[in-house]
Amino acid sequence: MSTDTFFAHETAVVDEGCNIGLGTKIWHFSHIMSDCKIGERCNIGQNVVVSPQVILGNNVKVQNNVSIYTGVVCEDDVFLGPSMVFTNIINPRSAIVRRDNYQKTLVKQGASIGANATIVCGNPLGKYCLIGAGSVVTKDVPDYALIVGNPGKQIGWVSEYGHRLEFNDGNSATCPESNQVYKLEDQKVVRMK
Repeated sequence: MSTDTFFAHETAVVDEGCNIGLGTKIWHFSHIMSDCKIGERCNIGQNVVVSPQVILGNNVKVQNNVSIYTGVVCEDDVFLGPSMVFTNIINPRSAIVRRDNYQKTLVKQGASIGANATIVCGNPLGKYCLIGAGSVVTKDVPDYALIVGNPGKQIGWVSEYGHRLEFNDGNSATCPESNQVYKLEDQKVVRMK
């Protein structure tokens, strides 16, 4: 299916009532469900499900085999790696309907989630954080944090370009690619303007 504003592969299913932004591409065997909002210039890979009321900002990259469940909001420039997993119920049971208990998960601007990572619902992910492949996030993630392992633990900080930051005695660090300068104060990282 091709429209004036977005592209959907012929095998993709796009339900009525979706709001899909200019320049977005939806690839093979993906299902975009009603009442979701997908921003401009997004790329939705193969075999992806976007559930009702999900919100994706602009320039969100969703790799193959990702299910984005109701309750998830991704801000602009988020990267969702292949086969990563969101949850939306803390205590699921097949015989008990809990659709009214979906928990929200906010993925803030520029965050990247690696392949096969799991994000337990209700834990916001900070701006430009980097979640390592296979990690399991069970608590809130600060801006610019580098998280690895199961359960996920913070092992450092990263720049907006995804490089590990090495802070000097003055608590500042420079990204080797962008030359952006960052400051570490009270266990929070901020980019200096």
